[in-house]
Amino acid sequence: MSDFVQSLRLWFAPRRIREEGETPDYRFSLANERTFLAWIRTALALIGGGFAVDQFLPDLRWDVRAGLALALIGVGAMCAVRAVNHWVRCERAMRRGEDLPVSRFPALLALVVAVVSVAMVVVVSWGDV
Repeated sequence: MSDFVQSLRLWFAPRRIREEGETPDYRFSLANERTFLAWIRTALALIGGGFAVDQFLPDLRWDVRAGLALALIGVGAMCAVRAVNHWVRCERAMRRGEDLPVSRFPALLALVVAVVSVAMVVVVSWGDV
Protein backbone atom coordinates (compact mmCIF):
# COMPACT_ATOMS: atom_id res chain seq x y z
CA MET A 1 0.00 0.00 0.00
CA SER A 2 1.41 3.42 -0.92
CA ASP A 3 2.56 5.78 1.79
CA PHE A 4 -0.07 8.35 0.77
CA VAL A 5 -2.95 5.83 0.99
CA GLN A 6 -1.71 4.65 4.37
CA SER A 7 -1.49 8.27 5.60
CA LEU A 8 -4.98 8.94 4.27
CA ARG A 9 -6.35 5.96 6.19
CA LEU A 10 -4.72 7.31 9.36
CA TRP A 11 -6.64 10.59 8.99
CA PHE A 12 -9.81 8.73 9.94
CA ALA A 13 -8.33 6.06 12.21
CA PRO A 14 -5.61 7.78 14.23
CA ARG A 15 -5.53 4.92 16.74
CA ARG A 16 -3.67 2.91 14.09
CA ILE A 17 -0.70 5.21 14.50
CA ARG A 18 -0.01 3.44 17.79
CA GLU A 19 0.80 0.29 15.80
CA GLU A 20 3.92 1.96 14.38
CA GLY A 21 7.19 2.40 16.19
CA GLU A 22 7.44 3.56 19.77
CA THR A 23 5.44 6.16 21.62
CA PRO A 24 7.34 9.47 21.58
CA ASP A 25 7.58 11.83 24.51
CA TYR A 26 4.03 13.15 24.92
CA ARG A 27 5.30 16.73 24.73
CA PHE A 28 6.28 16.19 21.10
CA SER A 29 2.86 14.76 20.25
CA LEU A 30 1.17 17.69 21.96
CA ALA A 31 3.41 20.15 20.09
CA ASN A 32 2.45 18.39 16.85
CA GLU A 33 -1.21 18.80 17.77
CA ARG A 34 -0.74 22.51 18.56
CA THR A 35 0.87 22.95 15.15
CA PHE A 36 -2.12 21.21 13.58
CA LEU A 37 -4.48 23.57 15.40
CA ALA A 38 -2.45 26.59 14.24
CA TRP A 39 -2.84 25.42 10.62
CA ILE A 40 -6.58 24.98 11.18
CA ARG A 41 -6.81 28.53 12.58
CA THR A 42 -4.98 29.77 9.50
CA ALA A 43 -7.40 27.86 7.26
CA LEU A 44 -10.40 29.34 9.08
CA ALA A 45 -8.94 32.85 8.80
CA LEU A 46 -8.42 32.43 5.05
CA ILE A 47 -11.94 31.11 4.58
CA GLY A 48 -13.35 33.96 6.69
CA GLY A 49 -11.29 36.43 4.66
CA GLY A 50 -12.78 35.03 1.48
CA PHE A 51 -16.30 35.52 2.78
CA ALA A 52 -15.39 39.02 3.98
CA VAL A 53 -14.12 39.98 0.52
CA ASP A 54 -17.36 38.78 -0.98
CA GLN A 55 -19.59 40.53 1.55
CA PHE A 56 -17.73 43.79 2.27
CA LEU A 57 -16.48 44.79 -1.18
CA PRO A 58 -19.81 44.95 -3.04
CA ASP A 59 -18.62 47.79 -5.29
CA LEU A 60 -16.22 45.49 -7.10
CA ARG A 61 -17.29 43.78 -10.28
CA TRP A 62 -18.77 40.39 -9.47
CA ASP A 63 -16.07 38.38 -11.28
CA VAL A 64 -13.20 40.19 -9.54
CA ARG A 65 -14.85 39.91 -6.13
CA ALA A 66 -15.73 36.25 -6.68
CA GLY A 67 -12.23 35.46 -7.94
CA LEU A 68 -10.53 36.97 -4.90
CA ALA A 69 -13.02 35.39 -2.51
CA LEU A 70 -12.76 31.95 -4.11
CA ALA A 71 -8.96 32.14 -4.13
CA LEU A 72 -8.92 32.77 -0.37
CA ILE A 73 -11.53 30.11 0.34
CA GLY A 74 -9.72 27.58 -1.85
CA VAL A 75 -6.38 28.23 -0.16
CA GLY A 76 -8.12 27.90 3.21
CA ALA A 77 -9.52 24.51 2.20
CA MET A 78 -6.08 23.37 0.99
CA CYS A 79 -4.59 24.55 4.28
CA ALA A 80 -7.08 22.49 6.30
CA VAL A 81 -6.35 19.35 4.29
CA ARG A 82 -2.62 19.97 4.54
CA ALA A 83 -2.92 20.39 8.31
CA VAL A 84 -4.22 16.88 8.91
CA ASN A 85 -1.80 15.38 6.40
CA HIS A 86 1.15 17.10 8.07
CA TRP A 87 -0.03 16.03 11.52
CA VAL A 88 -0.15 12.37 10.46
CA ARG A 89 3.21 12.50 8.68
CA CYS A 90 4.92 14.11 11.68
CA GLU A 91 3.33 11.72 14.18
CA ARG A 92 4.44 8.72 12.12
CA ALA A 93 7.96 10.10 11.77
CA MET A 94 8.25 10.70 15.51
CA ARG A 95 7.04 7.18 16.29
CA ARG A 96 9.51 5.69 13.81
CA GLY A 97 12.42 7.81 15.01
CA GLU A 98 12.78 9.41 11.57
CA ASP A 99 13.48 13.00 10.61
CA LEU A 100 10.39 15.16 10.51
CA PRO A 101 9.02 15.62 6.99
CA VAL A 102 9.78 18.83 5.15
CA SER A 103 7.21 20.69 3.12
CA ARG A 104 7.02 23.39 0.49
CA PHE A 105 3.45 24.18 1.52
CA PRO A 106 4.31 27.12 3.84
CA ALA A 107 6.17 28.84 0.99
CA LEU A 108 3.31 28.12 -1.42
CA LEU A 109 0.76 29.42 1.08
CA ALA A 110 2.77 32.60 1.66
CA LEU A 111 3.11 33.16 -2.08
CA VAL A 112 -0.61 32.71 -2.76
CA VAL A 113 -1.60 34.98 0.13
CA ALA A 114 0.88 37.62 -1.06
CA VAL A 115 -0.46 37.48 -4.63
CA VAL A 116 -4.08 37.73 -3.46
CA SER A 117 -3.13 40.59 -1.10
CA VAL A 118 -1.42 42.54 -3.88
CA ALA A 119 -4.41 41.95 -6.15
CA MET A 120 -6.74 43.23 -3.42
CA VAL A 121 -4.59 46.34 -2.88
CA VAL A 122 -4.66 47.06 -6.62
CA VAL A 123 -8.40 46.48 -6.88
CA VAL A 124 -9.27 48.57 -3.81
CA SER A 125 -6.83 51.36 -4.75
CA TRP A 126 -8.14 51.78 -8.29
CA GLY A 127 -11.75 51.53 -7.24
CA ASP A 128 -14.40 49.85 -9.33
CA VAL A 129 -12.62 47.26 -11.43
